Amino acid sequence: MDKFIEYLQIEKNASPYTIQFYRTDLETFEAFMNRENVNGLKDVSYREVRVFLTKLYNDALSRRSVSRKISSLRSFYRFLEREKMVVENPFTQLTLPKAEKPVPSFLYKEELEKLFSVSDVSTDLGQRDQALLEILYGTGIRVSECQQLRVKDIDFSIGTIFVTGKGRKERYVPFGSFAEAALQKYLLDGRKNLLNKSHNVTENVFLNARGNPITTRGIRTILNKIVEKASLNIQVHPHKLRHTFATHMLNEGADLRSVQELLGHESLSSTQIYTHVSKEHLKKAYMKSHPRANDNK
Repeated sequence: MDKFIEYLQIEKNASPYTIQFYRTDLETFEAFMNRENVNGLKDVSYREVRVFLTKLYNDALSRRSVSRKISSLRSFYRFLEREKMVVENPFTQLTLPKAEKPVPSFLYKEELEKLFSVSDVSTDLGQRDQALLEILYGTGIRVSECQQLRVKDIDFSIGTIFVTGKGRKERYVPFGSFAEAALQKYLLDGRKNLLNKSHNVTENVFLNARGNPITTRGIRTILNKIVEKASLNIQVHPHKLRHTFATHMLNEGADLRSVQELLGHESLSSTQIYTHVSKEHLKKAYMKSHPRANDNK
């Protein structure tokens, strides 16, 4: 397991969040092996895999959770095959029904305006929070990409940031005038003051109150506080801002390929889920506005 986790960290550049999922899934399978008296990884056959699958369904796990666990173990055994630690992958034969992808939730413009209006930009932390919000919504980058963003990754001359995404895939993402103004203010003022509180030298753009690089959990905490200040009865997490970015881009006429590139999706199918949101948005607008949309009007 340790070798596999090391492989995920070094070769796959997986996030700590992803690695924790893998670790949990492997530990679940290890406990199952112990209960079934399976001596080693080489002794796992298609029969044990089927029993394990039945157990997962008996535990009332969702199709999505079951698919993820099986996918984790399939990847694990693929790694073991590569390392010549097993002869075959017993999970290869297993076919699972595709889990339905939930339609991602997003924020409406009115809700966003409230979020953008609550930070006190006369303070160091207020400037940081505003810049953080503008970058997450203005670029659609992942929370891990935002956390790793360095000062040298920002090019104000052409209005882009250089992002290293999943699997160390690199891309350039443009940002607009609102994000530029918030970033400039924070970098020239608030960040310098925060950095003075720490004896560390760091290139990270976003810092915590002590002047150290912020964590992904810290970013989530900041968003929760912004929501609380805005008195909004909604849940906002970094990925919801990414969903909002993609949805608003498509609603305003951006093509799917461009949004795919901006989000850093390897497959177009990952981006296509946002077209469902756009279609739902159009349907609601139609049902609300057209005189003959329903007979209750």
